[in-house]
Amino acid sequence: MDLATVDHLLTTTRSVRKRLDCRRPVPLEVVRRCIEIALQAPTGSNMQNWHFVVVTDAAKRRALADLYRAAFAAYVGDPAMHPTYPADDPRSSQLPRIIDSATYLAEHLHEVPVHVIPCVEGRVEHAGVAAQAAIYGSILPAVWSFMLAARARGLGTAWTTLHLFAEQEAATLLGIPGHVTQTALLPVAYFTGAGFKPARRVASERTMHWDAWGTHRG
Repeated sequence: MDLATVDHLLTTTRSVRKRLDCRRPVPLEVVRRCIEIALQAPTGSNMQNWHFVVVTDAAKRRALADLYRAAFAAYVGDPAMHPTYPADDPRSSQLPRIIDSATYLAEHLHEVPVHVIPCVEGRVEHAGVAAQAAIYGSILPAVWSFMLAARARGLGTAWTTLHLFAEQEAATLLGIPGHVTQTALLPVAYFTGAGFKPARRVASERTMHWDAWGTHRG
């Protein structure tokens, strides 16, 4: 295994919004292959109770985008969307660009040629932490594998969840049964320009705790 290649894939799979090429068709066989790869991800108790709803119909993509935009309008006005970070924190300089990028996606989501909605059987919104972790842990690794497989094939994606504020409306639009939980909406398209580079992140020594919370090692 070429670790350099693997590391490059893992560190350059970015959330792509402005650079999604909405004019270039995405072959459905490519999407199908990415899903096949995603199905090799771990799943709790080998349940394999995952589903991927692939939306290419223009009217349905527009309807999903309308739901997304309504939620985004409320979200972007929330003070929590604009947290304050220390000047030396990379998130401080990144936040304005992220908001600008997210706004662009909200305005153009209906133009993205493929929407993928990963789902999992079961409902746990009223269950405890363990049940919630188990069901989401059975689908989210597969979603990330899908995004990595897409990145390796020149496709950009972004993990979005705002349409879930209107999950029932989306379920009705797509015929998703009531016992199935939608977990995200991934816009999928080829990306424009050159590749991506690793992002600036909070220093690892601030996020690693050894044996107990707050115990750090240099």
